[in-house]
Order: sequence, then C-alpha cells, then structure tokens
Amino acid sequence: MWTILIALTMALATLALAVNLLCNSAREEQVQRRLKIVQQSEFAATDLESTADIRKIHQFSRYEWLNLILARLDLASRLHRLLEQADLKWTVGRLLTMCFFGWIGTACLLYLRMGSVMWSAGLGAIVIPVPWLYVLRRRGRRFRSFEEQMPEAIDLLCSALRAGHSLMTAIGFIGQEARQPLSGEFSTCFKEQNYGVDLRTALLNLGNRIAVQDLQIFIAAVLIQKESGGNLAEVLEKVAQTSRERFRLRKQIRVHTAQGRMTGWILALLPVALGFAMYMVHPEGISILWTNPIGLKLLYAAVVMNVLGALVIRKVIRIRI
Repeated sequence: MWTILIALTMALATLALAVNLLCNSAREEQVQRRLKIVQQSEFAATDLESTADIRKIHQFSRYEWLNLILARLDLASRLHRLLEQADLKWTVGRLLTMCFFGWIGTACLLYLRMGSVMWSAGLGAIVIPVPWLYVLRRRGRRFRSFEEQMPEAIDLLCSALRAGHSLMTAIGFIGQEARQPLSGEFSTCFKEQNYGVDLRTALLNLGNRIAVQDLQIFIAAVLIQKESGGNLAEVLEKVAQTSRERFRLRKQIRVHTAQGRMTGWILALLPVALGFAMYMVHPEGISILWTNPIGLKLLYAAVVMNVLGALVIRKVIRIRI
C-alpha cells in the first residue's frame, strides 16, 4: 500500500517537473525568437502590421499547453470572469489545479484509513468545490461592499454634475475619491472611455464586471437619459434613494431570517459532525453504515434527505428584493 502511494506521488511529481521544463524551454525559445526580430535593423511596414497585436489576450494558465486547451473552452472564460469579479490574481489553470490536487490528496489520506480506492476517490471529491466556494464567497463579499458604496458614489456624481462637470469627468472623480472596490471599477470605466470606447460600451462593460442590481439600475438610468434627455442629476438622486431603501430593506430581511439561516446550518452540519465524532470515538460501531447493505441504504437515504432539507430551508429564507 505504501509502495503504491509513494510511487504515485513520485510519478505525479515527475510529470509536473517535466511539464514545467517543457513549458520553460518553449518560453525561452519564444523570447529568443522575439529578440532576434527586435535586433533586426530594418522592418517592413507590412511586417509590422502583420505581427503587431494590441488586443487584450487572457492568460488562462502559465503552462502553454494548458492555456491552449482552456482557451477553446467556454467554461474557462466564465471562470476567468469569476476570478476577476472576486479580485483574485489566480489563473483558471491554478484554480483547476488546486481542485485536482485537493481531491488527490484527500483521496490518498482516506485510502490510508479506509483501504478502498473507490470510496476514497468518491469521498475525496467532496473537497473539489472548496476553492470554487472560496472564490464565490470572496466575490459575494466584494459585490456587497460595492453595493454599500453605491449611494454615496451616486451622490458624489450628482454634486459633480451640478457643479458643471461632464458625466465622464464625474465618473473619473469617483475613481479617484471613492474606496475600493468601487473606485477601481469606475476608474477602469473612465480609462476605457479615454481610450476611445464609447460611453454606452464602457458602462455595459462595467455592468458585466459587477453583477449588482443597483449598478444595473444606474447604468439603465444614464443610458435612457442620454437618449431621451432630461436632468441627469435629478434622475440619479432618485436612483440613490432607491438604492438606499433597497439596502435598508435587505438588512431588515437578513435580521428577520437570521434564525432560519442558523437553523439551516445546524441541521445541515450536525449529522456530518456527529458522524465524524462517532467514527473517531468508536470506528467499528459506525462502520456498519458502509459495510452492511442495509447500512449503505440508510446512509444514502440520510445524505439525500439532508441535502433536500438544506435546499428547502435555503429556499424559504432566501427572499429576493
């Protein structure tokens, strides 16, 4: 058993080292090729036009072969957008690698205790979504922080408009004066407009980066005012007031549903924690659940009922505004 485990670990380490060496050699060849091009004394205009590429290319992984594979998948673009929204400097390849090695490591540890490859691999798959859940949690925290700062930012925007500044200048003020994450996103919008992107596209890109409903209302108000006219400062005042009322109502709902959320967490985690504690205290007693056919049926039924109960509680306490 230990021999197989050590051999598997050495094989994975050797494979990772070989891939890293191949990728480094490929990068060195690419750098040398580019240096030779730069050192040439004369360049034709057609050559410059054919080789120059100023488009923004997303790097999904530092390994060239994995980057080429991920670039062909639509899921990689979605994961890259998710990492950007969470303000993480990870690549998609790093996220997938963390999920994979977390699964392998957990499966190896479980195999040392259980001795079954199938059960170890199945139970080890529980840790696969852990990095994903961390990214989602960080993304949600960042969106909530953005949503809290929206009314103050809109007030600053209204003040700048009343002072005679243009809309994009006022957005630039928000990028300089506001706090993160709002300042960074509005600063990006301001820079896109300065680089030649039209106002509508820059605002829609901002809405795609930050999936917050208050921001969508703000973008819709600005775009409608640009087409139909009117006093933009008064419109944005109403948007800020609406945003404050929605935020206040959401806080009240969280207070009223706090007991339900706590009940859901306790009912979902208590069977798992109790089963782990019983296994640590008396492994032979609880092992009947996966060594006996009737025990397996009871274990499957308990897992399904636990998941369904957690989903039902989540559906009850989750109120959309």
